[in-house]
Amino acid sequence: MATDHRDWKAWLADGRVGPFSATIAFVGLYCLMQVAVLTLLVRFAGTGVGIDDAEQLVYLPYLWAGYGGSQPPLYTWINHLAASVLGINVLTLKLVKYACLFGAAWCVRAAMRQLGLKSATAGTAALGLFLTPMIVWESQRALSHSVAALCFSALAVFAFARLHARRTTMGYVVFGLAVAASILGKYNDLVLVGALLAAALSLREFRGVILDRRFVLTIIVTCLSIAPTFVWNVRNPDELLARTNKFGISPERQFWQAALEGGHQIVASTFYFSLLPLAVLAIAAVITWRAPVTVSAPTAAEKLLWRTLGAGAAVVAVFVLAAGATEVRDRWLLPVLFLLPAAVAASMERFGEWGRAAQLATIRGAVIVLAAVTPALWYVQIYTGDGLGRIARLDYAALRQEMLATGPVATVLSDKLWIGNLRLIDPALVLLGEEVPDYASLIREPAVLAWLDGAHPSPAFMQSLAAKGYSKDGAETMVAIPEKVGSGTRQVGFVRLKHIAGGTDGSS
Repeated sequence: MATDHRDWKAWLADGRVGPFSATIAFVGLYCLMQVAVLTLLVRFAGTGVGIDDAEQLVYLPYLWAGYGGSQPPLYTWINHLAASVLGINVLTLKLVKYACLFGAAWCVRAAMRQLGLKSATAGTAALGLFLTPMIVWESQRALSHSVAALCFSALAVFAFARLHARRTTMGYVVFGLAVAASILGKYNDLVLVGALLAAALSLREFRGVILDRRFVLTIIVTCLSIAPTFVWNVRNPDELLARTNKFGISPERQFWQAALEGGHQIVASTFYFSLLPLAVLAIAAVITWRAPVTVSAPTAAEKLLWRTLGAGAAVVAVFVLAAGATEVRDRWLLPVLFLLPAAVAASMERFGEWGRAAQLATIRGAVIVLAAVTPALWYVQIYTGDGLGRIARLDYAALRQEMLATGPVATVLSDKLWIGNLRLIDPALVLLGEEVPDYASLIREPAVLAWLDGAHPSPAFMQSLAAKGYSKDGAETMVAIPEKVGSGTRQVGFVRLKHIAGGTDGSS
């Protein structure tokens, strides 16, 4: 299609930049800009990183089949690989995160094209991702594994769309790898996999992809790929279930009470997740109402997207009701609801000129949202708020010097993983928290226990350390560590640890 370059929206929808679509070139340029700016802000402002990235810094030296805190391993594996090439620094963390965001946009656009939808529809779907607060704000501000969930969910959808377009033996192998990647990216991606397969089986045009005997290859490849992590989780059930308290499951609630609360949470989370994209899409539809309308029948691709959304919602509802969960966070719905802009864009396509005009208006809305949000993200990167995010403002070099003043330090432990920021100061440090699997076996002495704000360390963590065969060695020290942004300080305590004979869990 010829593109009028005077209309930048049409150019973003249909244009090309060398071998790339204009949509993907724009997203790529945005991601590169964010990597550069956010890395420089950390460098010049002297701040660290937030709790999610700090957790990655704790785990970076270890290439394990599984990690603590109910977290899947793939995102950490990618960070480990990137750090082995680029070093342990903020640039590496930002590159991995924005590579995932770029990959999600690329996969969504490519999937739409493989499903036979127009370039403008595919561009609207890709840029529509950035109308979602969970993606345009939370994923850039704080999240880690949820970014991987988005990327590899999109990859699984693209691999399926490619398989539908060209059913080959290698395509089934690749789809199996993509499904495994989505599961290893975030365990709740299983919802997306189940919903996508259910939607495909419900449609004559896609059913053959699943019923093909070569689909056994997909199952085998998926199972083999996730087997090491599956075995690890079977051997470490406490790590897998470490954060199930977030679901708000309580045996004291009656079934109907839990069902009402859980149902309300599903509706509320879906509403907050979808509010901004649906608002922009509705505005786009209204301001283009004068365009001619010619209605065609829904395509198989459109039906697949909407049915995947519906099946995903049903799977979530069944899980919440069956488990008695009363807490459903909107980011847990990301592996399915990221398809909402794509489904709406596909529906727009069948309304002729009006649909295209609405798509271009949606693209404009996405660019406006990005332009408005980006400076706020830069501000948040420096200021980081008043809650847990304040850990990024601490002067970790000063904290390291305070610890060294009492003697050499090889290991720093804490009940929270904020200490990961110390790796940016000294990559050789062993940094451990209670969530780190078998953390006691990784301690390299001399070791120091650190904590934030309170006058004493967490009693629960002290009990855990005692069970592992460690106790305090000397008096506790409280120091006021300056925050690199502003003139404030934060109280940080630390105490040296010594190994004692045995431990209540049998550790030596």
